[in-house]
Amino acid sequence: MAVDLKFAKTHEWIRPESGGVATVGISAYAVEALTDLVFMQLPAVGKRVKAGESFGEIESVKAVSDIYAPVSGEIVEVNASLPGQLETLGKDPYGNGWVVRIRPDNPKEFESLLDQSAYDGLIGSQPHG
Repeated sequence: MAVDLKFAKTHEWIRPESGGVATVGISAYAVEALTDLVFMQLPAVGKRVKAGESFGEIESVKAVSDIYAPVSGEIVEVNASLPGQLETLGKDPYGNGWVVRIRPDNPKEFESLLDQSAYDGLIGSQPHG
């Protein structure tokens, strides 16, 4: 059985993959709340990030939002096609809409993240745009 997604309170998701790497993306809720995406800035491969630190930006016609690292580690891959195909975020946020892959420093950081039901509770309590 696949490991469930974990979520940060800042609306990023993370999924552990084989080989000690984890895939990070933006939740469907966040993509829907942003609407009309126009620009995305991704980090460089090799950049080191700390949990809770901004590693990129996504811009809509309404606002610019930071993208935060759910765990500390090294960026080992970026979805280079994503900035030119932002519609992928809306169509497939948990698949082809992934943003970066991180090699986590400490897998225990996953324990502090929200599971699906806790995240659903969080977004259910937030007012919509």
